[in-house]
Amino acid sequence: MLKQILADMYIDPELLAELSEEQKQILFFKMREEQVRRWKVREAKYEHNEEIQKSHKIKKASQRNVNWNLGTDQEVWVWVMGEHSSDKPYDVICDEIIAEQARKQAEKEAEERRKAQEEELSKLSEALTLHTQSETVERWKENVEIKKIAKLEKQKRITEENQKKSVVINAQAKENETLEERTQEIYMNWKESQEVRQKLEKEDSEWQESLRKSKAADERRRSMAKQARDDYKRLSMQAIERGSVAEKAKNFGTEIKRPPLPPKPKVTTSVNSNCAISRSERRQGIRRLNSSCTRENIIKWYKEEQLPVLAGWDRSGTHIAPWFHGIISRPESEDILKSHVPGSFLIRVSEKIHGYVLTYRHEDECMHFLIDASGTSCSFLGVDQLQHATLADLVEYHKIEPITSLGKELLLYPCGQRENTCDYTELME
Repeated sequence: MLKQILADMYIDPELLAELSEEQKQILFFKMREEQVRRWKVREAKYEHNEEIQKSHKIKKASQRNVNWNLGTDQEVWVWVMGEHSSDKPYDVICDEIIAEQARKQAEKEAEERRKAQEEELSKLSEALTLHTQSETVERWKENVEIKKIAKLEKQKRITEENQKKSVVINAQAKENETLEERTQEIYMNWKESQEVRQKLEKEDSEWQESLRKSKAADERRRSMAKQARDDYKRLSMQAIERGSVAEKAKNFGTEIKRPPLPPKPKVTTSVNSNCAISRSERRQGIRRLNSSCTRENIIKWYKEEQLPVLAGWDRSGTHIAPWFHGIISRPESEDILKSHVPGSFLIRVSEKIHGYVLTYRHEDECMHFLIDASGTSCSFLGVDQLQHATLADLVEYHKIEPITSLGKELLLYPCGQRENTCDYTELME
């Protein structure tokens, strides 16, 4: 392979990339030696050819022949110097011949000097090349030594680091073993304590059950007492606003009696038998109304019973209240309120019963409260038993009082009709 590379004076780049630095330096040195050898051979061959040519010229010079020029008459052409007017004198011709010989001699000497200079330059170049090659080889050897020393130092450093890491790992392993033993001990102690605790709880399960029941009963009593206090406070404030307490407290220091509870809602039977309220289904003041009314029956009920008392109008009775809507569905009411702020509300005519539904916009959802208007008053179903003469009175009351005792449902922002729409037209015709 090396002989082939030196013969071609070329090496494939992929093969060169596979060689190490030392191999590359040796290959470069060998190729340079081959170049110098070829140059010497070529120079020797060139000198040999020149000597052969010189010897041939000498032989040709010794073998001279004379050829006579012939005239038009095929006879030897003869020219007598000096007979023609343009002929040069003999002295001039001799001077020209001598000048030509001197010029040729000067050219020959110049050529010999040039060759001598080229030989000197080639010898100097060869000497410099050999010196450069020797310096390159020495420098390469120094680099190899430096790399070997650096490699040994790196291996030594890596070995020391690995030893340190092994020491640290062994220490951590010992600490982990100690920690695992401690953890196992703590776990066993905890397990024993849990077993003892479970045993005690199992033995005392009856006492725990009685304690739970007593706590639940106490919680129910506290809840009922809180509800009673809230109801009494709300009813008392309502009575104070109406002035009933001021009439009864005639003398200073006399005890103010509690205001009477509001009347229970009276359930009346509708004209249409399909929309009658079920009297038998009552539980704790919550009434279940018949939901089999059709749209035509509800429109008839509103026109005959609610429109004469101006249900859905403001308290002055001059115009329809902004919060009033016709017979719209639950999703439609939520869609109307979804773009409004919390605290917005509307009251719509129910699709299923003779009554209304208050849809309230809470922080993250809409709440719906049924309003019973089957009698002579309006009240919420399943929330409280306060009776209001009209829907407008119910709205005004709950602007300052929440609908439920646990919530904060204040009717702050009435939500009116959508643009270019009116959903209660069929009720007013």
